[in-house]
Amino acid sequence: MQNIKKVGLGRLWVHLKSERKDIVMATAYSILNKIFDLAPPLLIGLSVDIVVKKESSILTKYFPVQTVMEQLWLVSILTLVIWVLESFFEFLLKVRWRNLAQKVQHLLRMEAFSHVQNLELAYFEDKSTGNLISIINDDVNQLERFLNNGANSLLQVMTTVIVIGAIFFSISPLVATFSFLPIPLILWGSFYFQKKIEPLYGDVRKEVGILSSILTNNLSGIATVKSYVAEKFEIERLRDQSHNYAVANAKAITVSSSYSPLIRMVVLCGFIATTLLGGWLVEKGTLEVGSYSVLIFMTQRLLWPLTSLAETFDLFQRSMASTRRIFSLIDTPLRVVSGKKSISLRSDETIIELKDLSFSYNEGPRIIKNLDLTINPKETVAFVGATGSGKSTLTKLLLRFYDPEKGSITIGGEEIKTLELGSLRNLFSYVGQDTYLFHGTVRENILYGKPSASEEEMIEAAKHAYIHDFIVSLPKGYDTLVGERGQKLSGGQRQRISLARAILKDAPIFIFDEATSAIDNETEAAIARSLADITKNRTTIMIAHRLSTVLGADRIFVLKEGIIIESGAHSDLMERKGAYYDLWNVKGDPIVLN
Repeated sequence: MQNIKKVGLGRLWVHLKSERKDIVMATAYSILNKIFDLAPPLLIGLSVDIVVKKESSILTKYFPVQTVMEQLWLVSILTLVIWVLESFFEFLLKVRWRNLAQKVQHLLRMEAFSHVQNLELAYFEDKSTGNLISIINDDVNQLERFLNNGANSLLQVMTTVIVIGAIFFSISPLVATFSFLPIPLILWGSFYFQKKIEPLYGDVRKEVGILSSILTNNLSGIATVKSYVAEKFEIERLRDQSHNYAVANAKAITVSSSYSPLIRMVVLCGFIATTLLGGWLVEKGTLEVGSYSVLIFMTQRLLWPLTSLAETFDLFQRSMASTRRIFSLIDTPLRVVSGKKSISLRSDETIIELKDLSFSYNEGPRIIKNLDLTINPKETVAFVGATGSGKSTLTKLLLRFYDPEKGSITIGGEEIKTLELGSLRNLFSYVGQDTYLFHGTVRENILYGKPSASEEEMIEAAKHAYIHDFIVSLPKGYDTLVGERGQKLSGGQRQRISLARAILKDAPIFIFDEATSAIDNETEAAIARSLADITKNRTTIMIAHRLSTVLGADRIFVLKEGIIIESGAHSDLMERKGAYYDLWNVKGDPIVLN
């Protein structure tokens, strides 16, 4: 992976190919605006020269004007033109830079978010959601702030130095030399402060990521916080982290704030040198009064903007710290890489074969061990076993949330690693253990399974999930908000809406991973009859702790420590009085498997 410390404007330029025209145009407008902005001191010098030298002024050498008033009228017209052009280019640069900032913000946010969407589940196990949100939102915004104002400021300072340098050396090389002496010191100071402040802003971005993580976790788990009366603990934890963020910021602020006063002292030396040396040359008669006026005004225009360089540089360093975090995320390699093949199978083609399959999480103990298994088209199979036996892991491998360490999985004769991920996952209607509903309406959550579905199809899916009657009893029916993560609904209601979503998708393969664990027995029995109807021409995979949900399966596989120790229909397994029989009768309870 690229060394993130080296990420800067060069990386942005390489990365933002589609926006290069806008960058060039915005740069040109900034330069032209500053050139016209620097013209008034020249006009002041011309006016002084006209008043002092009258018909012998420098203007008469280049324009057909003689009298003092003719010359002043010409200067006035030039002033009008220059101010109009300066204002015109100021308008253009602001529009171009601000629109560019919005485009870059949008592009980087979408690229970072799209990359996050494609990262494997294992990545999220070690990462804080709040920190990721901080990168995609706040860090991208930091870059936007720099493009809005800072980029233009840097360009205009550079233009100022070049243009005024040319004017100074053309008028008086001696004065120019002394006036420009502070600039190397200012540049050296800038680079010195850059080295000092760069790691400090890296720490600031790190601390704000942790702060965002604490806030996200707290608000997502607010019910748990309240149930454990942990509000004070959470407030103290946030106070500590907010303090850490403030301390990190304070260190950066101390360094950045010391820059401007020091630069002002250096600028003062340059201004005094120009005033004294230029005045001495006028006294000697080797420098015109008009030229001296230009030098005095230009010295201010040259040196005083450099005092604001500290603020611009501060904004630049903040944005570069954020840019490093953005590109660090974008550069994260994908461990589960999509294949190229597209696949579309009929229900009678969905044969699933697992060959010598092994898997473990993060180099931990093996969850699946050398598993060989074939699931036939339109067959309903169930996996049962104690917690940690590998049941849910199998479904995650089928969906390529993870890749196996060894072995292969084929569907319809195609190795799933060769398939395009979207195409593969479109083969499945999946209901997981952790029912997730998005903040939105019931309608939006069900249609998530098939956005193009008609009203009738949506209602039919809800009826099959035995949730339609409940939905129509809500104040706004299908347009009722469910709250974040569906918090306004009970666990069973969330689970049935999730079922409706999967039913509506109507893929050739159904996976139900503890799909009815939060539903009462009576409703579960009704849903089971409905699902039997829906899945009779579909390949169906069921994961269950509640053994009553798998009675109708064609084959039941008993897993223990990643190995199939028994398989068969419910009646056959009960007759054998083996592991399945023991699970069925555990604690004398024929319904629930612990």
